[in-house]
Amino acid sequence: MKNNELKIKDELQTESLFNGSLGRRSFLQFAGASAAGMALIAAGCKKDRGYPTTAGATLDFKDDFGVLNYAYALEQLEAAFYVKVASAPPASFTTAQKAYFQDIQFHEIAHREFFKNALSTAAIGSLEVDFSSIDFTSATSVLGAAMAFEDLGVAAYNGAGVRIKTDAYLVLAGKIVSVEARHAAYIRDIISNGSFADLTSLTALGANNAGGLDGALTPDKVLAIAGKYIKTKINVINL
Repeated sequence: MKNNELKIKDELQTESLFNGSLGRRSFLQFAGASAAGMALIAAGCKKDRGYPTTAGATLDFKDDFGVLNYAYALEQLEAAFYVKVASAPPASFTTAQKAYFQDIQFHEIAHREFFKNALSTAAIGSLEVDFSSIDFTSATSVLGAAMAFEDLGVAAYNGAGVRIKTDAYLVLAGKIVSVEARHAAYIRDIISNGSFADLTSLTALGANNAGGLDGALTPDKVLAIAGKYIKTKINVINL
């Protein structure tokens, strides 16, 4: 998995942003992420601010940087999952499914690297994941996990938006969650055609899509669910 991700990083770095013949995948990766990166840095990301990682990762929700690190943690989890799936998809995946999971993989890597680079020294460290509960040889297991990650990711961004004080950051979060929602809709439609907006799995936790609005979950609820897949201890303060 590490070798595969290094290869992917090389691809991301060698495809020049200044090449006028960028393909569809490259455009999706960089069109939003590169512009977002410039906006975030211009908004005044504090590069001299760091979080201790010796005893895990600390998410301090007293300001916007805690929210951005929260998003970074979730993007790390999703990227790690899709890298693993894309490197060895279930045998029963169709050619189209393999292609779409490859595209989602690149989106999530772009999201993860955007937050990492934009936050600079304010970023939490790399999280250690635990996917032992997922059978990556089973399409049913992989799709079920993908649905859980995507539904949770969308609800997480929606729930964290109210905590963002800087307009530029809120705009960026809105751009990213719109892509995550596309992922969620696609995965759900594979599992059960027409179920793209069904949030039954998160309803018990307080999320719902009544009135045509997507679900939202607070960070404590999101992290309680995501914790199943994260080995690194995450410390939450000022929530």
